[in-house]
Amino acid sequence: MLNRSLQLCLLIVVISTAFSTALAQNPPRTPTETTRAFYTMMREKKYREAFAMSIYQPAMEGLSAQDLEDLRPDFDKMAQAIAEKLPANIDVNGEQISGDFATVFVKVLDPDGKEKVEPATLIKVSNAWVVGDKESLELVKKAGKKFFFEARITAHHNDVQDMMTRISLAQVLYSQSHNGMFGSMAELVAGGMVPKDIETTDSTGYRFQINRSADGKSWYATAEPVQYGRTGRLSFYLDAAGVRSNDTGGKPLTIKSN
Repeated sequence: MLNRSLQLCLLIVVISTAFSTALAQNPPRTPTETTRAFYTMMREKKYREAFAMSIYQPAMEGLSAQDLEDLRPDFDKMAQAIAEKLPANIDVNGEQISGDFATVFVKVLDPDGKEKVEPATLIKVSNAWVVGDKESLELVKKAGKKFFFEARITAHHNDVQDMMTRISLAQVLYSQSHNGMFGSMAELVAGGMVPKDIETTDSTGYRFQINRSADGKSWYATAEPVQYGRTGRLSFYLDAAGVRSNDTGGKPLTIKSN
C-alpha cells in the first residue's frame, strides 16, 4: 500500500513538472501576439482557430460541420473585409494593458488606401488574452451556438430594409424618365438603379421580386428568406405606400396577410 502511495506521489510530481515545463516552453500569447494570430487566421479563413482566440469561442462550440458551411459566406465576408484593411504583414503601433483589459493599436488602410491606426480590444479569459470586449462576450455566451445565425438574421433584415428603400427610390427615378412607367427588376438593374446582386440570394439570403402591372402604371416588390429561421424570419412587401414586414413562416407577405 505504501509503495502504491509513493508511486502515486511520484506520478503527480512528474505530471506537475511536465506541465510547468510546457507552460515555460509555450507561454500565453501577449495581446499583440493574440491580435496578430487572430487576424492572420481570419485572412487564411481558418475560422475555428481564429474564433478560438476571440470572444466568439462559445458560439463556435456545438456548431456542426454543416452549420459551419452554412455560415461560411458570412465568415468569408469578414475575412475579405480584414484582407482589404490589413496587409499580410500586420503592423502594430503598440499596446496598453490594464489588469484584464488590453488595447492593441493596429495600422490599417482606409477605403482611400490611406494608413491609420485602429484600436483592437482584448480581455483576459481563463488567463489567456482573447479579441473582443466583456459586454459582447456576455451576449455571445447567452446566445451560444445560435449567436452567429441570430446575428446573420438581424443583418439580413437590415439589408432587406435598405434594399427596399433603394427599390422605392429607383422606381421614382425610373418613372420620371419613362413617362410615368415603372421599371421591372431587370430594367432597374440595367439602369444601375439597384445592385445586380438583388437577382441572386447569395449576399442577402433573400429572394426578391419586383412585380409590375401590365400597363406599367403600378408595382409592388416582395422579399422572402431563402431558408426561414436560417437566413431570415421576416417577409417583406413594398409598394408606393411603403414597406411592411411580418413573420409569415417564410411565405410571401401580401397586403391581406399583413
